[in-house]
Amino acid sequence: MNETEASGKAVLVGNLYADVAERLDEEEFVELLVAANVRIERIVSTGQAGTPGHWLDQDWAEWVLLLRGSAGILFEGEDGPRVLGPSDYLRIPAHARHRVEWTAPDQATIWLAVHYR
Repeated sequence: MNETEASGKAVLVGNLYADVAERLDEEEFVELLVAANVRIERIVSTGQAGTPGHWLDQDWAEWVLLLRGSAGILFEGEDGPRVLGPSDYLRIPAHARHRVEWTAPDQATIWLAVHYR
């Protein structure tokens, strides 16, 4: 990403597919935009998953779009994960307990996550 100037205002330019590692020891989180009541980030997963028995319980709602790869998201109380592929999106309400059950082990999974109040 880089910032340029247009009409005296900073303009941020980037590419969601730039500098994507095909293998990471841990998921990569890159903040693309942070403003009042919203945070947008790119997440890259390469086979990572949440810890079995550990649930995420976020104060903010989240909308995720899967751009590349695949993943399974399990919500507490559901029998199995919801499977996401390219172009699938999911809205996660605040405090909806969930975890990433799996991400594709053979390619980078790229997410666009929008956290909002």
